[in-house]
Amino acid sequence: MDKLDHTLGVHAGREDLRELGVHALPLDMSTTYPVTSLEQGTQSLDDLVAGHAEAENPVYARLFNPGVARYERALAAAEGAEAAVAFSSGMAALTAAVLATRERGNHIVAVRPIYGTTDHLLTSGLLGNEVSWVEPDTIADAIRPDTAFVLIETPGNPTLELIDIADVVAQAGDVPVIVDSTFATPVLQRPIEHGAAMVMHSATKFLGGHGDVIAGIMACSETWAARLRQVRVATGALLHPWAAYLLHRSLPTLKLRIERAQAVAGELARRLAEDPRIERVYYPGLPDQDGDGLMQRQMEGPGCVLSFDVAGGYTPAAEVISCVKLMTPAVSLGSVDTLIQHPAGLTHRVVDESDRNNCGIREGLLRLSVGLEEVEHLWSDLDQALAAAHARRSKAA
Repeated sequence: MDKLDHTLGVHAGREDLRELGVHALPLDMSTTYPVTSLEQGTQSLDDLVAGHAEAENPVYARLFNPGVARYERALAAAEGAEAAVAFSSGMAALTAAVLATRERGNHIVAVRPIYGTTDHLLTSGLLGNEVSWVEPDTIADAIRPDTAFVLIETPGNPTLELIDIADVVAQAGDVPVIVDSTFATPVLQRPIEHGAAMVMHSATKFLGGHGDVIAGIMACSETWAARLRQVRVATGALLHPWAAYLLHRSLPTLKLRIERAQAVAGELARRLAEDPRIERVYYPGLPDQDGDGLMQRQMEGPGCVLSFDVAGGYTPAAEVISCVKLMTPAVSLGSVDTLIQHPAGLTHRVVDESDRNNCGIREGLLRLSVGLEEVEHLWSDLDQALAAAHARRSKAA
């Protein structure tokens, strides 16, 4: 399959617009559809409940929406996958994966660090699952006959560790591997090319890119897509058509946004790494943070997210959050504006403190999702916030 270049980003999922006689993406907001023939309606209902990608009649909007299906085809093309299934959120997508793989068993093997709510969902057992948290090189030892899937996130949230997808797939054997590739997007990484069974995205982030849509999506084979659709039909987790429209509208600029923000992130990471007010910077693009050469083997670039430990721990880190003026202190990531947040207090608050500490999520850690602003403006904002935080620390001391 072709890489997600600018041409594919612009045209994916739009191949029939000329035939339809329109230039902009069509939007169907119907909740129900006229059933002109009961036989047609019944057959369509049976097809959609069985997990088919489409049917002659959509019947009801919980089952199918043509705009959602259009975006799914576009994202599948971007990921080099046979199919994609879109959900109302990233967590809804993960929940569907847990349920869709239940026939294999209820045991999941996962690697930290990972998004905090993902960690919480698996650890809590709310979906009747059991989880084994392991290191990347011990996955094979954790596989059991009832293992449903292996879950990794690379780059990892929030400390940006990279995991060798092909190695994980080899260790997993016939157990499907799910890769959360939210930080990378298909611009920088396509896990299916390295053997992953499913690629998960919180489409809220870079795929949406403007902070105005909540969504999740799984790219996978048609076989897995059918199972995921069955769960989606039963649970009512179909992505809203307006959200699908916004996601599809954002796809043509995805590569441009990633490339621009990545260049700025790299420069900020370099400056922070040289700053005595910072204890450590986490960014795969720094020379000492990709010892295994994964940037060359499975990624096209280090991405737009970085994290750093503020010297002095929690108090100066909290001060930085309160002192930034241009950056937005908020959770989430991947927007056109730069967001800064405190993982231990927000996105990973639901993770047990000892587990947070074990994977490097300490009280002084801040995560920065770089947007499209000028690098000097962002650096000036960070510099003044760090200066204010450390001035208050010195005064208090």
